[in-house]
Amino acid sequence: MVIWRFLFFFVLYSATSYGQLGGNSTYQFLNLISSPRQASLGGKAITNVDYDVSQGLYNPAAINPEMDGELALNFANYLGDISYGTAAYAFTVDRRIQTFHIGMQFVNYGTFDGYDVAGLPTNEFSASEAALSLGYARQIGRSDFYGGTAIKIITSKLEQYNSIGLSADFGILYINEAIDFNMALAVRNIGGQLKTYAGLQEKLPFEITLGLSQKLENVPIRWHLTLENLQQWPLAVASPGRVETDLDGNQTEERVGFANKALRHVIFGAELFPDRGFNLRIGYSFRRAEELRILEQRNFSGLSFGFGMKLNNLRFSFAHARFAAASNTSFFGLQLKL
Repeated sequence: MVIWRFLFFFVLYSATSYGQLGGNSTYQFLNLISSPRQASLGGKAITNVDYDVSQGLYNPAAINPEMDGELALNFANYLGDISYGTAAYAFTVDRRIQTFHIGMQFVNYGTFDGYDVAGLPTNEFSASEAALSLGYARQIGRSDFYGGTAIKIITSKLEQYNSIGLSADFGILYINEAIDFNMALAVRNIGGQLKTYAGLQEKLPFEITLGLSQKLENVPIRWHLTLENLQQWPLAVASPGRVETDLDGNQTEERVGFANKALRHVIFGAELFPDRGFNLRIGYSFRRAEELRILEQRNFSGLSFGFGMKLNNLRFSFAHARFAAASNTSFFGLQLKL
């Protein structure tokens, strides 16, 4: 009870101290999806405690001995010409009690045409960002709680500007083996810039995520419920593109009610045959669906699906996420037992 009281007050404090989203912080790539499995479950699922070594990139408390010797490489041809990927590896020491995790995230924004203030073309330039992390997790005493932390060194290059940052992630995980139920809290991106782009100190994309999952007793399904961005309320604002105009020219702004604001924190996912060599996954992000939906057109924004397949010591994962009618993303992942 003491642990949960502490976390409760920490969340309330963080909501007032670090409430930001979108363009109010730098290094936004740190909160991108870490693997195809996570993508297919709607994004930001943090309660998988098994072989999936990529899970440690988003919730360090999920690092466990079953990840020992697992190497994962994930890649996505993201929106536009942006390429994005992650890599992760874990190893266990001290009689299989303590597990360490090494991870990397990178994003390449591609090549851009340069122009001067007069609009005349100059040289082409590129932009990219990366983060290297070292994580660690272990059981808290003999309880059903596990704690983990990860330290990240961040580098960013945008044209001629460079930045270096340092951040930490913290996670706590509760596992009830009797009912196969997991609950996790991840507090991400606590830190700052060691070197700014041009003298302006910017905040990191601080985020608090709460996750729950359970494998059903008589059905081979594990459901996942994730509550994202708990540090900020509300996430929703009226969209200027959804202003309605009547025949008399009167305009009415979009109204965002309480239920809509609450649902934008919710991500739901399900995994069929989670313990088998082949499994199917599906997820739905309410925030992505609402923010990217087009009026009077059904484009299934927010929906994601995928599968995982195991062949001896090799695992292959695929996910497809719907963003909008003109932009969808496929994720690919390979995991090898060394």
